[in-house]
Amino acid sequence: MTSPATPKSARSTRSSDKAEPAASYESALDELENLVAQLENGQLPLDQLLGHYQRGAELLAFCRARLDAVEHQIKVLEDGEPKPWDGQ
Repeated sequence: MTSPATPKSARSTRSSDKAEPAASYESALDELENLVAQLENGQLPLDQLLGHYQRGAELLAFCRARLDAVEHQIKVLEDGEPKPWDGQ
């Protein structure tokens, strides 16, 4: 009896994702890449286009904030002296 409710609840959760932050940087980046692909396809109705654009802006802000936080943590760990990345 709970099986029919699972797909419905999954759909309702997906539609409410716009107000929820991403679970992780990686999941936000994956979702953002999917949104960009859909936007570039050019086949979305106008109302979905706007919603996808807004969600993409939220995800981009989330990713930038996470990257800034990690960069700050690295600077703290290195006593405020950023060290050059040698790629090795």
